[in-house]
Amino acid sequence: QLQLVESGGGLVQAGGSLRLSCAATGRTFSSWAMGWFRQAPGKEREFVARISRGRIATSYADSVKGRFTISRDNGKNMVDLQMNSLKPEDTAIYYCASATRGGYEYDYWGQGTQVTVSS
Repeated sequence: QLQLVESGGGLVQAGGSLRLSCAATGRTFSSWAMGWFRQAPGKEREFVARISRGRIATSYADSVKGRFTISRDNGKNMVDLQMNSLKPEDTAIYYCASATRGGYEYDYWGQGTQVTVSS
């Protein structure tokens, strides 16, 4: 069974930076694409970023493009999300997820980590 555990969330002022990490255990990590999602209060969960299993391809939501960077270390079973120039609207619970069935269906999720950006 795959387990994903996020860390690195917290409170930061607008314009600041945070780095989120997701540790994967239980199954081969390098075989799947990984993604980051977020859910703000009263809103639906939304896509943030994705990285292919080979670290070649990345994609981002328009709202974070140019500010966030997703990366992975298959040797350490980790996927990170570097968040710069944070805005109050980035406040949300951030989740990492894996697409073990291929494609864009994410079937394993972490418990989430809270990111709060103050103005």
